[in-house]
Amino acid sequence: MLNIVSEKAGIMQKLKSGEMNIGNNLRMLRKRSNLTQDMLIAQLDTNFGIRITRSKYSRYETGELNVPIQLLVALHKLYKCSYDEFFEGLDV
Repeated sequence: MLNIVSEKAGIMQKLKSGEMNIGNNLRMLRKRSNLTQDMLIAQLDTNFGIRITRSKYSRYETGELNVPIQLLVALHKLYKCSYDEFFEGLDV
């Protein structure tokens, strides 16, 4: 079951998804855009003011961390993809 957890100002919203892991889709979209994780991190900082380390982003791709909604929105804009592509192939 997919739940969106909203938190107070100053705290990023995150997608809570139980066992669901969108990491493989994040990796596929990044590679399809011919970006390394380092290149992606630089673009997120420059274009969207999102500052994260490469190791933290890597944990999103491996499913160790839930993806903040702010990051998902930025990736949607950066990749010019539909939101459906983040969840493709996953049972909801």
